[in-house]
Amino acid sequence: MGKHVVVGAGQVGSELVRQLAGLGHEVVVVSRSGSGPELPGVRRAAVDAADQAALTDLTRGATTLYNCVNPPYHRWATDWPPIAESLLGAAEATGADYVMLGNLYVYAPPTGPMTEDLPLRPESVKAQVRVRMWEQALAAHRAGRIRCTEVRGSDFFGPGALDQSHLGERFVPRLLAGKALKHVADPDQPHSWTYIPDAAAALALAGTGERSWGRAWHIPTAPPMSYRQVAERTSALAGVAMPKVGSYPAWMIDALGLANPMLGEIKHVRYQFARPFVVDSSAFQNTFGVAPTPIGEALSATVAWWRERAAAAA
Repeated sequence: MGKHVVVGAGQVGSELVRQLAGLGHEVVVVSRSGSGPELPGVRRAAVDAADQAALTDLTRGATTLYNCVNPPYHRWATDWPPIAESLLGAAEATGADYVMLGNLYVYAPPTGPMTEDLPLRPESVKAQVRVRMWEQALAAHRAGRIRCTEVRGSDFFGPGALDQSHLGERFVPRLLAGKALKHVADPDQPHSWTYIPDAAAALALAGTGERSWGRAWHIPTAPPMSYRQVAERTSALAGVAMPKVGSYPAWMIDALGLANPMLGEIKHVRYQFARPFVVDSSAFQNTFGVAPTPIGEALSATVAWWRERAAAAA
């Protein structure tokens, strides 16, 4: 068992903390507010991820440092560079292995299933920030200064996924209440959805073994389903009527984006829902001998979490 430092207490970071603690590791979870799971063996630290000196102190003696930070998308260009520099510097200063949680924004709009060997040519300036982060970490790895890897997932869903998830609070609560669902683009395009516990498990596997270093991996992800198909399956599992499913016109989202910065950024990622957006995660699955959680099991757990949340609120 070793010491693991998880930076970021959001949907994936918190689940990673729970899984690492469940395996018996000592875990330090770092966030600006000092939040995170309250569990035996888990220490919560209120530290700005861009504070390299403080982060380095917390990482001393750690086996692995995990980057699960998730700045708002509209702030990537300003927030990510100092945070990335801080985490990379802390890994170099302490000798901790470095695991990054990534995404599929780093690739060009796909023409087929996405594999890890695709060139990193995103169309948006903000996604290019993520490319530079990975390239800088990989350069440090190749120079022998650290060991690093990045695990990349598609759109996250599952227990704990709230406003930043397309299958979060704008999806499950409305579906359970029989209200219409609106997607940001074509609801009938095949799309890959990555289950949060699978993302955390991939991070833990990557950070505790010897086979992950020096390359990127795709998180085990179930076969693609369209937004409408997910709604149909979720309704059946929840025992509720299938709601009406539609989409917002692009002009409406763009207009709303003038007042809401997050909505304003959708134009940069709308392509992910206007064509098939499919991830091939076979490399990780075959190397580590794991498979994604079956979609029915994942959606059932998601519905149960939302129902428990509603009952607790009532």
